[in-house]
Amino acid sequence: MNAAGLREGVTTGTCAAAAAKAAALLLTEGLPERVTVTGPTGREFTLDVHAVPGGCAVVKDAGDDADATDGMTVCASLEVSEEPGEVVFVAGPGVGTVTLPGMKVPPGEPAINPGPRRMIADALREVLGDRAVRVTISIPGGEEVARRTFNPRLGVVGGLSVLGTTGVVRPMDEAALLASMTMELSVMQSLGVRRLVITFGGTGEKALRRAFGLEGRCVVQAGNYPGFVLDEAHRMGFERGLLGGHPGKLLKVAAGSFRTHNRDADGRLEALCTQAAIAGAPAETVRRLYECRTTENAMDLLEEFGLKGLWTTLAAVAARRATDRSFGELPIEAAFVDNEGAILGETSGAGTFRGLQGPAV
Repeated sequence: MNAAGLREGVTTGTCAAAAAKAAALLLTEGLPERVTVTGPTGREFTLDVHAVPGGCAVVKDAGDDADATDGMTVCASLEVSEEPGEVVFVAGPGVGTVTLPGMKVPPGEPAINPGPRRMIADALREVLGDRAVRVTISIPGGEEVARRTFNPRLGVVGGLSVLGTTGVVRPMDEAALLASMTMELSVMQSLGVRRLVITFGGTGEKALRRAFGLEGRCVVQAGNYPGFVLDEAHRMGFERGLLGGHPGKLLKVAAGSFRTHNRDADGRLEALCTQAAIAGAPAETVRRLYECRTTENAMDLLEEFGLKGLWTTLAAVAARRATDRSFGELPIEAAFVDNEGAILGETSGAGTFRGLQGPAV
């Protein structure tokens, strides 16, 4: 249990290590009911195992985390030599292969991260000593599930990644999500992307691509963490950025909020009403805007009141706040778009991103 009373789970890497150890024991001693493996932090995990054709498997338990791989079966099969040698990793069905630079393993390798590789190798060495081993990790159904993860954006094809830096899944832990964003930025940087488009989600990406004619790998989805993505982009040396999306999220940035989940921040109407008042809108107009239940309602009222020009003003405010985050070292333009890809307002430099061509996705 964590501090919130939520049950912890185990990572895919821990499951793979346990399945590999069980497969080694199956070859040497017979099938165990459960095995114990040690995670990168020294914590031990004891997991139930079962036999599958050609090897052994573990059913992943992600605890109370909303993990896409919860309940999936992680399998390991082995080819063992009598001679000493290395542990070689193979991507079986449902495990992806890395195709782009910038990941933690090089292109052409199975998408099994360094932490899980060490866990698997240590577990095998414990049973097999220094014998050369070829271990195939499979996750039946992984290719379909991977389409609902960050893997396609990271250039991991054919299935899931085998992940885990600690061996344990902590519910509501943001670390894995933020690590995925860092990894995506790293991949883009390695491909030579220097001008970056940042949006909040899939709908915003589609709208921005339509509005600006964007092609290829040049857009990163920040979710509720635009501040984190801006910080990482600055750290990695990207040259310029365009932050764009629906007013429901981008207004929060204009209000100075860089974590945009509704539990963390709002300020959308405050930002809107402030600029309306500065522009000279009557008090009654400002009051009606402030009483809006939804951003869409506010968008309609701005048009009704003849205040659509405020979107351009608010774009400038959002861009200034985003640029100030890096003390001006990562200049940011901004654009408000609706879900159909129509531009509501943009900064004067946003047009330089029109037709931006990134590397092929």
